[in-house]
This record gives sequence, structure tokens and C-alpha cells, in this order.
Amino acid sequence: MEGHFLTDRGQVRSHNEDAGGIFFNTDQQLIAVIADGMGGHQAGDVASKLATELVRDKWKSTSDLKTPGEIEAWLSATITDINQSIYKHSLVNKEYEGMGTTIVVVVCTKEFITIAHVGDSRCYLLNDTGFKQITQDHSLVNELVRSGQISKDDAEQHPRKNILLKAIGTEQQVTEDILTVEWGEGNRLLLCSDGLSNKLNDTELAAFTQKPNHLKEIGSEMINLANDRGGEDNITLILIQYESSSGEGEIG
Repeated sequence: MEGHFLTDRGQVRSHNEDAGGIFFNTDQQLIAVIADGMGGHQAGDVASKLATELVRDKWKSTSDLKTPGEIEAWLSATITDINQSIYKHSLVNKEYEGMGTTIVVVVCTKEFITIAHVGDSRCYLLNDTGFKQITQDHSLVNELVRSGQISKDDAEQHPRKNILLKAIGTEQQVTEDILTVEWGEGNRLLLCSDGLSNKLNDTELAAFTQKPNHLKEIGSEMINLANDRGGEDNITLILIQYESSSGEGEIG
């Protein structure tokens, strides 16, 4: 498997509150994570980096996860631990009160991928049936779309578009969504923060992800386009392809 992690501060923000990376465990299984932090006085970048570091450290010491059930249980326990850590950190540090982060985490094996997420950072899968979002945003506008109150087009311009219904670290307990799907040769994954998905629609994301270019080049082109369209938010993405192998990514 080949994977690349890219992040950019954007055109407006003074610092980057996104974090993430691609990491391997003792069995050389790949995990990818993106976290989009929130909170004043740089609390958001503290939350996102803490979440990423906890995923990395727990994964590096993990082995013998073979089945979807084992990986799903590991991800659920890990997100519970991350939520508790960030929540407690916000209680004992006044300057970090109310901080939190989204998270999307994917474990890639040779037979399947398992995705866990909280918030509106997304995971898309490109396979033989096409390109589709396989996470559901935990956001107000997405609930309005799902209940039929507004259309997907209306959601793009909704004034409360950025309101999340859940995030990591803002409450004592959180429930993540977890899904396992099969994947195979030539399939690609795109993980991203809303700094990308708010600037490129699904059709555009699909067109980029299908390009035959090198993954890092594709990712850079998407970030450049998001910046050209305003870049009001931090922009972070991970592209993974099922084939070949790659070294470890770095925390952003």
C-alpha cells in the first residue's frame, strides 16, 4: 500500500489546527488518521495533535489484529481513550476549556478497511463501483439533509454549516461510527478535513482521486485549488492506494 499525508494552513488562519499521519504497527499494518481541532487560543491544535499522537502510540505497540471484529473493538477502545484524555486535559487547563477535535481513522489490511470517525472529517472510497463518501458527517446540516428538511445543494450554502453534533473531547463520553468494507487492487482512499470538502464538491474530489498521477501530486493539486478558492480553513488530506508499499508518514 502507498499513502501520503498532506496538510496546509490555508490562506487565512494564523496556525494549523489540523493534524494527522500514516503509521505502521508491529505487523506492518497501516493506519491513517486526520483530526481537525477546534477551540480558541490554539486549543484546537493541541486537541488534534494529542488525538493523532495517541493513535500513533497505541498503534505502534499493537499486533495480532486480524479480523474486522478485533480491529473495530480496538478502534472503539482507542477513541474512548482519546476522548477521555482530551476531555480531562480541557478540565485541568483553563486555556483549553471547551477544546475538541474531529477524527477519522482508517485501518488498512490486504482484505478490508475499517473506518471510525467522529465529526465531519471524511473518508471516501474509490473502487470498481465508483467514488463515494463512506462516512456520514456528524453535523447539523447533514441531519437536516438526512431528514429531508433541506437538499444537499442547500446544505452547501447553509449558514450553520459548520455546527457539529459531536466531537472528540467536548463531552465525557462520545459514540463513534465504525464501518468495515472490502477493498482490493487499484482501489484508493481519500481522507480529508472540511477545509478540503468545503471547497471541492464530490464530483471534483472524484475526478482528482481517479487521476493516474502520483498520489502526492494529486493531493497538492487539490490543496492548491482549495487555496485558490479562498482557503479560509486549514486543508488536510490523506490519499492511500492499494498496492506497492511506502514508508511511514509524519504528524502534521
